[in-house]
Amino acid sequence: MSFEELGIEEILLQGIKALGFTEPTPIQEQAIPILLSGTKDFVGLAQTGTGKTAAFGLPLLQLVDSKAKTPVALMVCPTRELCMQITKDLMNFGRYKKGTKMVAVYGGASISQQIRDLRQGAQVVVATPGRLIDLIERKAIDLENIEYIVLDEADEMLNMGFRDDIEFILK
Repeated sequence: MSFEELGIEEILLQGIKALGFTEPTPIQEQAIPILLSGTKDFVGLAQTGTGKTAAFGLPLLQLVDSKAKTPVALMVCPTRELCMQITKDLMNFGRYKKGTKMVAVYGGASISQQIRDLRQGAQVVVATPGRLIDLIERKAIDLENIEYIVLDEADEMLNMGFRDDIEFILK
């Protein structure tokens, strides 16, 4: 099976090819068609290094309205390193798709810069729980129009004690 057969749009296929990917991994073959169909809930389990970011990221990039002025997609992950890596991967996949903006928000970086980035408009926000809650409490992020939420490494976030934070975010 190819990425084309999974229903990935041409503009994203260009990014995939530029990164040197030729065939989808098993998790991508299973997840991408389901997520592109607009399924409400999806749980994907796969080992590290199997392409989970592309499995949820490619459909997300395809479905997100690049004209939106506020975030429509939110990805929550447990660590700053993962947050930065996911954002980098999404930017690489979507490098040829004009207009889609992504912002990574995580602790250990300038919150004022992250607030400025959010105010400039972003459709996709990748965040760690603590920083996201800080932004919510400061009313610096508008989550009213969120259509898609990804909890990456959800099991890890629960193990790290983020359950209350995740419940707060999902309200």
